[in-house]
Amino acid sequence: MKNDNTAPALTSIETLPPMMELLSELRAGLATYWNIATDILQECEVTVVQPTENDFSSSKNFFSLLFLYSFYSAGIRPERRILYSAVLQCLRGMVTGCDNLLDNEYKMTLNTDIPQTGHRFRSVIDIMISDRVLFRLLFDAGAQGDIDREKISLASAVSMKSMTKSGIQEASEETGVEKILVPDSILSTVHHFKTGVLFTCPWDIPEVIEKIEPSQVKTMKKALYAIGMGCQIMDDIVDIGSDISMKRHNYLVSHIFHGDCEKERRRLQEYLRLPRQGEQQDGAFSDFPRSVALACATAKDFLHSGLSGLFRDDHSFLISPAMEFFQRRIGVDFERAAE
Repeated sequence: MKNDNTAPALTSIETLPPMMELLSELRAGLATYWNIATDILQECEVTVVQPTENDFSSSKNFFSLLFLYSFYSAGIRPERRILYSAVLQCLRGMVTGCDNLLDNEYKMTLNTDIPQTGHRFRSVIDIMISDRVLFRLLFDAGAQGDIDREKISLASAVSMKSMTKSGIQEASEETGVEKILVPDSILSTVHHFKTGVLFTCPWDIPEVIEKIEPSQVKTMKKALYAIGMGCQIMDDIVDIGSDISMKRHNYLVSHIFHGDCEKERRRLQEYLRLPRQGEQQDGAFSDFPRSVALACATAKDFLHSGLSGLFRDDHSFLISPAMEFFQRRIGVDFERAAE
């Protein structure tokens, strides 16, 4: 598959087919999510702040756009894709809410008038409302005859399958880990569940509802899995300082610790001896250029493999700007790391 070096920047992707069509569907799904959430929370005397144009943008919803593209590529019809766009926002709200609680931070998925100082409770609300919107979406689709009613409970239950596997891995690191696994073990026993499997969860519900050739579903999930793995390795590079401080598994740390560069290994030992200081050590990846280059090469391979498997041959021009987007969003420059 040819990688078109003249590919447009991300800001113009949304003007091209099929992204223009998919972004319109995503917008409709997001609006449905916010409308249902607003109705439910009004009964709780909580006001939802209406979304801005930026909340509908391709850059803010790029991962959802990729997931939606996988539905498009598998032949799921537009009306269902709009439903699944709303479902994706539910999954996003639940996953982000859980991450916020585990990491003691707040990344907003639903803006309300709940005080910002109560960020833990806001995360709880985000999880609860997303779960309720998800059930309402499935129930309404069943009532209107869009999906078989007998599949509603199954689809609602299966939505937790991949997220639970990922969450269990996250929970295992809450109190810190004592052993630094070798790089291959990080990928196969940690990141496999933490992010690889998590990136396949958008297919949990469609796989129950749709009648799609299993090989097509397998191809899409394999591509999304690889994208997730690549993004997680990039996150590990950027988060090496905080991961060391919080004693979490980290692919870059594994490369340094088990690698053959004595200088970088000694520098890592200095970091390991420091007291736990939360986020204060971020940016430490600049001290390990050789290992960063190796980790970047692996991340790049995963991302290119995933994007090549996701995009159809006639849409291969999207690979390059997608790769650029991941680097800008996460903060890792593959070319600079290879120097």
